Amino acid sequence: MEISNKLLCLFSADVSDEGDSYIIEIPRREVETGSVREGESYRVALISTETDESTDEEIPDEPQPPVEPGEIRYVEIEDIGKQGDGIARVERGYVIIVPDTDIGDRVKVEITEVKSNFAVGGPLSETH
Repeated sequence: MEISNKLLCLFSADVSDEGDSYIIEIPRREVETGSVREGESYRVALISTETDESTDEEIPDEPQPPVEPGEIRYVEIEDIGKQGDGIARVERGYVIIVPDTDIGDRVKVEITEVKSNFAVGGPLSETH
């Protein structure tokens, strides 16, 4: 999370219910020793005390695989790999390796393994 250089103070406080409004109390030390002045207006930002790990992670430079383990897909086998497995291509040319298939097969597969540049899918049924 980026914090602006214009930040005057940072503290923890509870929100209290005061009838028609809610109050966040500013600690006395922020007024007495900080840059906050009584009677002035300020913009306030609230930061959750719960941390969300996904927001702390950096966005990867490379696109993520377009499939996930357990996902069911219909694919068409376009090629045969060096070990005799069928090869299908999906979004952005991403390769799915499907054993026991032939070129031209349209196969329903369950993705069992996902790597950055290919996935392996087990055939569930096939239609020629």
